[in-house]
Amino acid sequence: MPFKELTFPEGLRLLHRWQAGEPEAKQRLQEIFTDVFSGQVDELFADPSPQNSVHVSGSIDLLTLGIVFDLFGITAKQLYQEDPERYVRSVLLTLKLLGMPKSYLSWPVYGFTAEALGQEMIYSDRYSPGTNPEVTLIDASNWQDLPPVDLTTGIPKILDKTLDFYERLTGFHSVLHLSAPYSLAADIFGQEHLINALTRQPEMVNDFLDLLADRVLVPWMDHYFAQHPQGWVEFSDASGSPFFIGPRNCRDVAIRSIRRIIDQNPWGDRVYDANYRGDYVTQVSPRSGSGARRRKPVQPEQPAITLEELFEAKHGVCRDYVIRLADDRVDVELYVEEAIKRNIPLFMGVGATQIDRNTMADLSLASKDLAATINEHVAGICRVANHLAAHGYRDRTPPWPGTIYFEDVSAESSFELIEVIVGVVLSEGRGKILL
Repeated sequence: MPFKELTFPEGLRLLHRWQAGEPEAKQRLQEIFTDVFSGQVDELFADPSPQNSVHVSGSIDLLTLGIVFDLFGITAKQLYQEDPERYVRSVLLTLKLLGMPKSYLSWPVYGFTAEALGQEMIYSDRYSPGTNPEVTLIDASNWQDLPPVDLTTGIPKILDKTLDFYERLTGFHSVLHLSAPYSLAADIFGQEHLINALTRQPEMVNDFLDLLADRVLVPWMDHYFAQHPQGWVEFSDASGSPFFIGPRNCRDVAIRSIRRIIDQNPWGDRVYDANYRGDYVTQVSPRSGSGARRRKPVQPEQPAITLEELFEAKHGVCRDYVIRLADDRVDVELYVEEAIKRNIPLFMGVGATQIDRNTMADLSLASKDLAATINEHVAGICRVANHLAAHGYRDRTPPWPGTIYFEDVSAESSFELIEVIVGVVLSEGRGKILL
């Protein structure tokens, strides 16, 4: 190991000192990143995660951006678009510093799929770019005129180079991250406009999502799978989640549009969406009284379908594992049982607010509570994986055997809390899976 900081917990403690403003820590990080940019430790990124241990991984590109901007002045636009090799190496190095051995390449999908179509973006120096909500690409009068996506330039070309390099560097199959039809529609049509259309013209919304699939997403995926037949496409669709548009619209509009893509294309079994949030809304009682007089788009607190029905719908677009996100709030045991019933591994999410250093009134108490929570999560993943192994589950490639998944890590996350979580996973989940 060329740098001791690439072992747990040395890297996290270096990041904690950097976050606290120690000049020596910043200088050391600059040295490490400079050597990694030059390719001196590329061999470290090809190590597969152990098959008999719970994995820990997550979306950490926002932290990567915060680090490289502070160290080198590399802005968001430069990091994401200027040099694909630097982007890949930066993200994988950040994972190593966090003590996460799984070489998973995350990408800030929201906005970039829309940017490929010409949607106006907002870029800042050190924060994730996003679409400009004041200037939408299309409206109710011209959505049918949306031109096909140009796959030879811009974001698609950058992604081609990024994923090609990731595969060469690691030897692993790549994952193309794209916005799902509903979230893409919200980015180029406007969130509020789409909610209003969903309320008043649901047929138009479904037609719009199908057009986005046929004119943008399917051609893009045809292009990707022609180059990477063993790759995967991960859709992100937080905008289509139950607590934003209600469980029935999540199932019948957002998930329907993805099922159509999966069912109608030869590579459909390599496409999935795992970030529908807010399962708990299926268990919330409807409000009564004055609430009935309010404007009624779709009220998340008025459940339209049962939790079991929502699970079935979500399984239709994420068939290889079950995932419980922090905003789902439903008891862990239910997800364990669903994973066992469906004979697939289990992922457990850690939300950004759970590790936000700015909201921790008592770090010691937060650490104790998080350790107990992660212990429960790891035990659930182990229970599922061992049940699968004992009942003939033979697939030993990811998502096997299951993962504690950080939903968002940024420069404002608490590295002390992350150390607690990663430490529990590495100690309680190591070597606990039957082979």
